[in-house]
Amino acid sequence: MTTLKSRLQDDLTAAIKERDELRSATLRMTLAAITKEEVSGSSARELSDDEVQKVIAGEAKKRREAAEAFASGGRPEQAERERAEGEVLAVYLPKQLTDEELETLVAEAVAEARAGGAEGPKAMGAVMKIVTPKVAGRAEGGRVAAAVKKRLAAG
Repeated sequence: MTTLKSRLQDDLTAAIKERDELRSATLRMTLAAITKEEVSGSSARELSDDEVQKVIAGEAKKRREAAEAFASGGRPEQAERERAEGEVLAVYLPKQLTDEELETLVAEAVAEARAGGAEGPKAMGAVMKIVTPKVAGRAEGGRVAAAVKKRLAAG
């Protein structure tokens, strides 16, 4: 079975052979981030595919934030480059949930939390505890929290 990390390494080798500068640079940075994560802590270890996916998601999030910063700072070329790098990484992440799919999951979690007696401000934490594992990497935390707040406010 091929691990996600070895798939990244194979794709990096292919990108280098194809002289695809964008893909090779993006994959190289991502593999460096994975290695950094593997050697952090008291002892070096091999990351699981789930952990590797979290690193990739973090790298993709950095690209999105950098693209926004460059765009608002009047540097469209850099913003475009960051977006392109984000697209390279998106291939390795689970398909993101649509707004409708996210709203459905949130609605179910709200109903479940209310059935468990969660009301008022406490409901937010209870709902997030229920919905977070269901979303697992398919939507950013901020997006999930916003959907939960919206649903709780609607009653």
